[in-house]
Amino acid sequence: MKKFNIRKVLDGLTAASSSSSSSAPPPPGTRENDAIPESLQSEHFQLCKTVRHGFPYQPSAMSFDPVQKILAIGTQTGALRLFGRPGVECYCQHDSGAAVIQLQFLINEGALVSALADDSIHLWNLRQKRPAVLHSLKFNRERITFCHLPFQSKWLYIGTERGNIHIVNVESFTLSGYVIMWNKAIELSSKAHPGPVVHISDNPMDEGKLIIGFESGIVVLWDLKSKKADYRYTYDEAIHSVAWHHEGKQFICSHSDGTLTIWNVKSPGKPAQTITPHGKQPKDGKKPEPCKPILKVEYKTTRAGDPFMILSGGLSYDTVGRRPCLTVMHGKSTAVLEMDYPIVDFLTLCETPYPNDFQEPYAVVVLLEKDLVVIDLAQNGYPIFENPYPLTIHESPVTCCEYFADCPVDIIPALYSVGSRQKRQGYSKKEWPISGGNWGLGTQSYPEIIITGHADGSVKFWDASAIMLQVLYKLKTAKVFEKSRNKEDKPCTDIVDEDPFAIQIMSWCAESRMLCVAGVSAHVIVYRFSKQEVTTEVVQLLEVRLQYELNDADSPETAAEQQSLPGSTSSPQTSAPPSHPSTSSSSSDGIRDNVPCLKVRSAPLKQSPGYQVELVVQLVWVSGEPPQQVTSLAVNSSYGLMAFGNSNGLAIVDYLQKTVLLNLGTVELYGSNDPYQRQPRSPRKSRQPSGAKMSRKLSLPTELKPDLDARDTSFSRSRSSSVTSIDKEAREAITALHFADTFARKGENCAAPTLWVGTSLGTVLAVALSLPPAGEQRLLQPVIVSPSGTQIRLKGSILRMAFLDSVGAILPPAHEAWYEPNAPDEREEREKARKRRPVSVSPSASQELGEIHYAVVCSEKQAKVLALPSQSCVFKHNITETSFVLRSDVVQMSGSVCVTCFCANGHIMALSLPSLRPLLDVNYLPLTDMRIARTFCFSNNGQAMYLTSPTEIQRITYSQETCENLQEMLGELFTPVETPEAPNRGFFKGLFGGGAQSLDREELFGESAAGKASRSLAQHIPGPGGIEGMKGAASGVVGELARARIALDERGQKLSELEERTAAMMASADSFSKHAHDMMLKCKDKKWYQF
Repeated sequence: MKKFNIRKVLDGLTAASSSSSSSAPPPPGTRENDAIPESLQSEHFQLCKTVRHGFPYQPSAMSFDPVQKILAIGTQTGALRLFGRPGVECYCQHDSGAAVIQLQFLINEGALVSALADDSIHLWNLRQKRPAVLHSLKFNRERITFCHLPFQSKWLYIGTERGNIHIVNVESFTLSGYVIMWNKAIELSSKAHPGPVVHISDNPMDEGKLIIGFESGIVVLWDLKSKKADYRYTYDEAIHSVAWHHEGKQFICSHSDGTLTIWNVKSPGKPAQTITPHGKQPKDGKKPEPCKPILKVEYKTTRAGDPFMILSGGLSYDTVGRRPCLTVMHGKSTAVLEMDYPIVDFLTLCETPYPNDFQEPYAVVVLLEKDLVVIDLAQNGYPIFENPYPLTIHESPVTCCEYFADCPVDIIPALYSVGSRQKRQGYSKKEWPISGGNWGLGTQSYPEIIITGHADGSVKFWDASAIMLQVLYKLKTAKVFEKSRNKEDKPCTDIVDEDPFAIQIMSWCAESRMLCVAGVSAHVIVYRFSKQEVTTEVVQLLEVRLQYELNDADSPETAAEQQSLPGSTSSPQTSAPPSHPSTSSSSSDGIRDNVPCLKVRSAPLKQSPGYQVELVVQLVWVSGEPPQQVTSLAVNSSYGLMAFGNSNGLAIVDYLQKTVLLNLGTVELYGSNDPYQRQPRSPRKSRQPSGAKMSRKLSLPTELKPDLDARDTSFSRSRSSSVTSIDKEAREAITALHFADTFARKGENCAAPTLWVGTSLGTVLAVALSLPPAGEQRLLQPVIVSPSGTQIRLKGSILRMAFLDSVGAILPPAHEAWYEPNAPDEREEREKARKRRPVSVSPSASQELGEIHYAVVCSEKQAKVLALPSQSCVFKHNITETSFVLRSDVVQMSGSVCVTCFCANGHIMALSLPSLRPLLDVNYLPLTDMRIARTFCFSNNGQAMYLTSPTEIQRITYSQETCENLQEMLGELFTPVETPEAPNRGFFKGLFGGGAQSLDREELFGESAAGKASRSLAQHIPGPGGIEGMKGAASGVVGELARARIALDERGQKLSELEERTAAMMASADSFSKHAHDMMLKCKDKKWYQF
C-alpha cells in the first residue's frame, strides 16, 4: 500500500514525482523537511552516441584517398569507419544493414561511394563532421559485383553478376543509357556465359579503352567510342583480379590456380608471361603444381628500380596450418609476410593519385579479419608501422569493463609512464601514413579512464579523455599462477572449461591506485601500484572455505571466534599449497577438499613497474563441492580491507595483515532475524560429483549465444554467472558491496567505518568495522568485524549502494593518497600517508548535532533513499514493473548527483537524488546479447559506454551539454588540399603520340548521346544528406564537382591556347622550311667559290 505524504507535496520536494514515487514520513529529530534543493532538471539530460572506438567488427571492404590520406573500412553489418590521423575517426551506418562489398573515394572531393550486398550504391558526403548519404541508387534487376570510378571522373562503372556494365553519373546519381552488354563484349569468343564481372578499369594511357575481367577467365578490352571490343584475352582459369602497368601496354591477372598471367595489350593470343609465385617448379618442364587462388594482385612501378608485384593468397596446398600471407615480389626478391588473421583486402599506398604516372609505392595497408596492418615498403625487411589507433580492445575477448570519468589528474601520466615501457620494438621509423583530417576542439578537460578485463586474465587501462581512446597500460594477472604444462598432468580442479584466468569483476580506487580483480576460477587478487621494479620471493596467498550450509552447527557469529576456525586460514600461507599442511587434495572417501582451482606459482616473481601483486585469495573446494564464482567485490584503501561475496556467502580480508576477518554463509549474516523460511539442504543433494564442472560457464563475449530465458522478457535471470542449477531458489548470493563511513545501526550518533552488503533476494545488511589506530597499531591489532543487525528490504536483487551527506552531496568512500610502496624509507612514507588519510569525509563536528546521511539503494526493480541513522525510508521509486535493471550507478553531474539505470528492455533512465524524480527515460537499445549487459557502465559527467560488438566500444552521453558540444569536439575528415599536378607528357611522347589520351565521357554517356536508362533497372533515393550537407551544396561534393568541371574547362581553354601556340609555331616552322627550300634552290647551281 502506498502512503502519500501531503507535506512532501506542499514542500515541493518532488513536483514531478510520478505515481510510482512515494514517500514515508520523515523520522523525528532530523531536519529532513528542510527540502534539499535539487539543481538537476530534465532539460540537463539528453541521450546521444558520441564515438565508437576499436577495430571495425567483421570488415568486408576498404578504400584509401591518396590526396586526403583518409582510410575507409566497410563491414558486413553495413557500418562505415573512417580513419584519419591518430585521434580522427568516424563511424556511420547504412540504414539497410547490408554488407559493404566495395568502397570508392571521389579522390580529394570529400565524398565516398559505397556499394552494398543489397545491390544499392550510396554517395556519402565527408565534408561534414558526421558524414551523411547524399544519394542512393537501388538496382532491381541486376546484382552488383564490381565498381570502378576513374580519378577525376564523374562516371561510375558498375559491373554485375549477369556480366553487364552500367554507368552512373555520380553528381546526379542517375543511370546513363550507355550499357555494355556481356554478349556484345565477348561475341563469339566463348560458347558459354562469361560469368560475373570481377574487374573494370580504364587503360591508364587511354580513358577510351576499358578493360573488363569476367570470372570465367575472359578479359575484354572495350573501346568506349566505337562500342566494340578491340581485343579478347582468354585463359582457362578463373580470374580474381586484374591490374595495369602504368604505361597501359601491359596488364596482369591473378587466377584461381595460384598463377599470375602478364599480357601485352596488343597480343591477345597468349600471355607474355605466366608466374606461379608459390608453385614448385618440376624439373621436366611440366606445368608447376596448382596452388591456392591468388585473390588480389597489385602491380606498382617505380622510377628508379623494379616494379612491385603485391599479392594475397596463392600459397601451395601443402602448406597446411600456415598462416595467411601477403607476398611482395620486387625484382628478384620475393618476401612472404605472415599475418595473424585471414586477409580481407589490401591496398598499396602510392605517391601519386594519377594511374598513368610511375606509382612509387611506399606502404601496403592490409585489412585482416581482426586487425589492420600497415607495411613499410621503403625499408629493408618491410617492417610494420606502429598502429596508433585503439584497435586492440579485442586482443583477448573483453569480459568486463569499468569507466571512470573525472579521475585524479596524476593517474594518466603515472599509468602512461609504466605502460610506455611495455612497447614492442622493431617498428618502422616513419610517420604513420594515414594522416588526413583535423582534430576537434576538445572542450572537456577532465581525465577519463576505461578499464577492460579480458578472457586471458589481462587488464587494460585506457585513456578515454575528450572522446579519444589510447591504451596506457596492460596488466597480466595470469603471471601469478603456474602455467599447466599439458592437459594430462593437471588435476581436474578447474570449474570452467576454458579461460581459467578470465576477469569477472574489477574494483579500483583511483586515488590510492589500489586494484582488486576477481577471476572466473574463484580467485581474487589485490594489486598495489609502484613505479619501481621488485622481485617477490613468495606470493602471499590466503585460502578461504566459503560454504553454504544451513545445517552447520559451528557457524560463528562474530569475527573473534572466527580466528580460531580451521575454515579460514589466518596466517599467510606459503605459495605452494600442496606442501601446506592444511591442504589435502582429497579426504578418505576420495572427495576433493581444500583444493583451489588454480596453483599459485612457487618461483620468485619479477614484477615490473606498474601493478604488483599484494595478495592472492583463493576459494577452495569444500567436501567435494567446487567453489562458487565471485559475484561482488570491493576494496577500500583507507581501511586496508577487501570484501568479496558469492552465492555461498561473504568474506572480508585484511590485506595489510594478510588475514581473513570474516567468512560467513549468507544465511549466517542475518543471525537470528532471518526473514526467509529456508529448507536445510540434505547433505546428499548438495554434493556434486567431484569431477563435475560448473553447471553454467561464464559466457564470454566470443560466443554471442542468445541465452534468452522465457521467464523474463530479456535473458536468463541467473545473471550472477555463479549460480549453479542446484538449489537456485534457496541460494542467496552477495550481489553488491560498499564501504562507507556512516551509521551501521539505528540511532547511532557517530559515523564510523562500515561495509554494506546487498544480496540477490533484495536485502541490504550492514557490517560494522572497528579499525585499530593508524600507523604501527594498524598492522598489529586485529580489525573487529561485527554484523550490525541492520536490514533493509527491496524488490529484486541489489545492484548499487551509495551515501549522501545532509545536503545531498555524495559521500565518497574514505581513501588514502597513493604512496610509493617500494621506497627505501617506506615506513616513514607510509606513516605520513596514514596521518594524511581522511578517515571520514564529512565534517565530524556537525555529526554530533543529529547530522543525517542518506543511503541510496538501487535494486533490479526499485530505488530507495533512507535517512540514517534512523533507517526510515524517505523516498521510493519503482523503476520498472515488467523488466529489470541490469546496471545502476550513482553519478555526479553538473555539480549534483543522480541515479542512472540501464534496463533489460533497453531503457536508459536517470533519477534525481535524494527525491528520486524521473529526469530521463529513453528507449535506447533493446538488449540483443549478454555482452551489452555485462559491459554497460555509467560514469560521472554524463558519460557511459558498452561493448557494441566483440571488438568495439560505443560511448554515449546522457548530458545535454555534451550533446551540444559534440559537434565541436568531433574531428574533421575533410581538409582542403591541392590535388597534385598531372604528370608531364614529355616532348617526344607529345611528338609521336603516346601520352595519355583523354575522352569526353559526357559526350558518350550523357543523355543526349546515350539516351535514358530503363526506368525499372534502378530507383534513385535522395539521401537525408544531413542539413549541413544540403545547405552547402555549393561547397559540398556536387559544387566541388562543378568546380572541377570549371577547372577542366579552364584547363581545356589553356590546352586550346597551347594548341594555337603550337599551330603558330608550326606555321613559323613551315615558313622557315619554305625559306630554307627557296634558299637551297637559289644556291643549287652555284659553285662553292662563287659564294
